[in-house]
Amino acid sequence: MKVNVQYISAERFLEHGKPGPGQVHISTNVNVIGVEEKGESLIVPFVVTIGYTPSVAQINIKGQAVISGPSDELQKVRDDYRSKRTPPPALLHAITSTTLVEATVVSRTLHIPPPIPLPPVP
Repeated sequence: MKVNVQYISAERFLEHGKPGPGQVHISTNVNVIGVEEKGESLIVPFVVTIGYTPSVAQINIKGQAVISGPSDELQKVRDDYRSKRTPPPALLHAITSTTLVEATVVSRTLHIPPPIPLPPVP
């Protein structure tokens, strides 16, 4: 499985230099928006939205996952999508892992909290 990022949009809603809120809740939403057959693989377009509450920033990432494998496994992914079932955990993990790395880099540039939990400082 390969995940390709095609679009990243990020916006910081607070002015630089102004203090932000003490606690921020970060939510990540992964949406698979289709499944297309291409040769012996599936193309799975997706949109990931990372939102901050209170509203200090938002990050949007679009891309596509390319899934290769045995035809029966590809058929199951396609059938599950048509039946509106949850995508396979391996697909969601691959999309989330790739996009969170990209979002972390962008969050550093915008000086906002990264979208991944950091280990506690003792």
